[in-house]
Amino acid sequence: MPGPRLAGKLALITGGASGIGLATAQRFAEEGAQVALADVNDAAAKDAAATNPAFFAVHLDVVDEASWEAAIATALARFGRLDVLVNSAGIAPLASVEDETLAQFRRVMAVNVDGVFLGCRAGVRAMKDHGGSIVNMSSVSGLIGGNNIVAYNASKGAVRLLTKSVALHCARRKYGIRCNSVHPTFVETPMFFGSLEKRPAEERARIEAALRAQVPLGRFARPVEIADLIVYLSSDESQFVTGAEHVIDGGMTAGF
Repeated sequence: MPGPRLAGKLALITGGASGIGLATAQRFAEEGAQVALADVNDAAAKDAAATNPAFFAVHLDVVDEASWEAAIATALARFGRLDVLVNSAGIAPLASVEDETLAQFRRVMAVNVDGVFLGCRAGVRAMKDHGGSIVNMSSVSGLIGGNNIVAYNASKGAVRLLTKSVALHCARRKYGIRCNSVHPTFVETPMFFGSLEKRPAEERARIEAALRAQVPLGRFARPVEIADLIVYLSSDESQFVTGAEHVIDGGMTAGF
């Protein structure tokens, strides 16, 4: 029988205290990895870390360069090296081009784009001597547009091409670092349901039904399903996979 798919690997996951980040950390631990749960919410990260001996919490504000340097240094001091970086932290406020404020647009770009750039740069510097895998969380919204998510669309489209640039740089420098993006549709996470929680129950039910109807498979994704794809991209099974967008959307972008 083959062993765990991530045996001996050492990973840092941003947004690791909840949602896709935490689901990914749980799958990583099941597959033999040790994981730094990097999050700006220290209490949530510590609570999550207490659930598994393979976890430890590290403070990280993804928009802050010094915070990245400190988080990577902490992970390296704990692990001795870094093999996998998953850039999962993100925000997704609803607003159209007419309704969006410049301040909120800049905030979304800071978290979703600057945070991924800083993460990729830090990850490359930490892994270039021995190789590894970087996985960036994008979205179907980085491939197709939505009328009321202008900042999110812009940010996730940027992540898609940022990923390709990082992948090509690492390949040409022969660092042995692969970099890929993941593009889910609606996922059952606190961030997704939080965008609906203030609406009346009947309205929320109508919205959820309408969103579900956009997915050919007829349901939302479960966080563990996204995590399973990230496990593959972080494992040695995907050694020839880099610079690619990996769509996991229940058929949403396949066509009419």
